[in-house]
Amino acid sequence: MNKSIKVYGIKNCDTVKKAIVYLNDCGIDYQFIDFRRNPISQQVLKKMVESVGWELLINKRSTTYRSLSEKEKSNIDYDLVLSLPTLIKRPVLIQGENIMVGFNEQQYDKLFNGAI
Repeated sequence: MNKSIKVYGIKNCDTVKKAIVYLNDCGIDYQFIDFRRNPISQQVLKKMVESVGWELLINKRSTTYRSLSEKEKSNIDYDLVLSLPTLIKRPVLIQGENIMVGFNEQQYDKLFNGAI
C-alpha cells in the first residue's frame, strides 16, 4: 500500500524516531526525508506554512531558535527556515493534503484509521 506519505525530520531526533517506530509497527509505507541531508524546497515549506502556520511549524524550544537574534525571531521567513531547517518542529508528516507537525499517537491513529 503506497499512500505517498512523506515524513520530514532529522534521523537522530527522538520524536522522529517515535513516529518512524509507529509507522513501521503499523505497516504503513512512507518515505523519510532527512532535511539536513536533503534540504526541503521552498514549495514544500510553503505548503507546510499554508497548512499549519509559522506558529505551529517553528520549534521555539530548539537550540537553533534560542540562538536567533530577537530581530530574527520576530521576522521568521522562508529564507531563514530554509537556511536553518532545524527550526522546523519535527517530524512533519505529509499525506496528500494532510499535514501533521510533531508526533502524537492518537492523532496518527485518527489520520491512519482505516489505512492500517
